[in-house]
Amino acid sequence: MIKKLFGLTILAAAAISCAQAAELTGTLKKVKETNSITVGYRESSIPFSYLDNNGKPIGYAMELCGKVVDAVKADLKMPGLKVNYTPVTSSNRIPLLENGTIDLECGSTTNSVARQKQVAFGPTYFVINVTAAVKKDSGINDFAQLAGKTIVTTSGTTAVPLLKKYEKTKDMEFKEIYGKDHAESFLLMADGRASAFVMDDILLAGQIANSKDPAAYKILPGSLRQEPYSMMLRKDDPQFKALVDKTIDGVMKSGEINKIYAKWFTSPIPPKGINLNFPETPAIKEAFAHPNDKGVE
Repeated sequence: MIKKLFGLTILAAAAISCAQAAELTGTLKKVKETNSITVGYRESSIPFSYLDNNGKPIGYAMELCGKVVDAVKADLKMPGLKVNYTPVTSSNRIPLLENGTIDLECGSTTNSVARQKQVAFGPTYFVINVTAAVKKDSGINDFAQLAGKTIVTTSGTTAVPLLKKYEKTKDMEFKEIYGKDHAESFLLMADGRASAFVMDDILLAGQIANSKDPAAYKILPGSLRQEPYSMMLRKDDPQFKALVDKTIDGVMKSGEINKIYAKWFTSPIPPKGINLNFPETPAIKEAFAHPNDKGVE
C-alpha cells in the first residue's frame, strides 16, 4: 500500500511538473525548450549597445537587458542558461525579432505606435530629441539652413520619416542619403559627403565623443521630435512581457537605474574613457519615476 501511495505521489508530482511546463508560452517556452536565449545588440549605438575593444557587446541597454536575462534564469530555474548574442541593424532588428532569430533587442530603438503593430516594448529607459550634428565650420546653425543640402541618416530609423515630414511641412528640399549604421552615417558627414547627420541627440553625442576630433562638431539646437527608447520583444507574448516589465520596473523603483545611468552617461566609458556628460533630463527622470511603455505617435 505504501509503495502504491509513493508511486501515485511520484506520478502526481510528474503531472504537476508537466502541467507547469505546458503553461509556458511564447519566448519563455522557446527558451526553456532550447536552453538558450538570444539577445540582439547594436555594433555602434554608443553608449546603449556597442562593441568594446575585444568585440564584446556592452552598454546601457545591454546592462538592462542583462537584468532581464538574469530574471529569466531565476524564473525558469535555469542558472546555466546559454546566452547568445546576435548583431542587428536599424533595418533588420524587427524582422529578426519576429522570425525568432533573436528573443530580445537591446539598443537604441524608439518605441512608436506604428512599431507597436509589429512588436512589443518594455518600459521606457531613455528619452531623446531627434536633431542633427554638423561640422562647426559648416556655417550651419539651425535646421532652416539645411535647405538644398545633402543630409545623411541611418537606414531604418524613425529619423527617415521625420525628415520627409519636415521637408514637406517647411516646403524645403534636401537630398537624403543613408548609412547602414550610425558609425557609417557619421563618417559620411565627417568626410564631407553630407552636410548634416540627423539622428537622436545622445547617439550624435556618442559618435562625436568617439571621433578623432570631437571639437570639430556640434549638435544643432531644436528638435524634430522627442522619442522614448526601450528594449523590443515579440508581440502577443504576455508571459515574457510581464517578466520584462516587472524586472525593469524594479530596477527603476529601487533607484538602481540612477547608478546604471550615471555609469554610462556621466562617467568615462569604454573604449576611450570618454565622458558623454549627458545628465538625466526632466523627461528621463519622469520615465524612471513612472515606468511605462507608451509609444510616440
